[in-house]
Amino acid sequence: MTGPIHLLIVEDNEADAYLTKETLEADRLLFDIAIVRDGVEACDYLFRRPPFENAKRPELILLDLNLPRLDGAAVLAEMQRDPDLRTIPVVILTSSDAESDIVRSYELGANCYVTKPVGLDAFQSIVKSVESFWFTVVRLP
Repeated sequence: MTGPIHLLIVEDNEADAYLTKETLEADRLLFDIAIVRDGVEACDYLFRRPPFENAKRPELILLDLNLPRLDGAAVLAEMQRDPDLRTIPVVILTSSDAESDIVRSYELGANCYVTKPVGLDAFQSIVKSVESFWFTVVRLP
């Protein structure tokens, strides 16, 4: 990859969003990270609606399921309706370990489902594992 990796974090928990961003930025890869706080903002960003008219197309999305205004499943459903957006890999990074959420996420086009662990070190380890897999092993479109 040349240039920064464009990553969208969709996370309403400010501490989790900050920790994810800090963990990624501490590594060797160069990221251009955008953070939005709810599903409506995520869709506005992805569809480049105000105030995100100049948003860059993310190369990967980290999406929480439990979001205000529009949940992560609804964001996935909106993405599936758009031929360009449905090709963006989406990693569900959420506190839910409910089987129904896992199945529904994959049915809606999620590429990966990761349950957030409890504890700082475990959370950072998961974020680093996601980074390593998606940006060193996988070839992104």
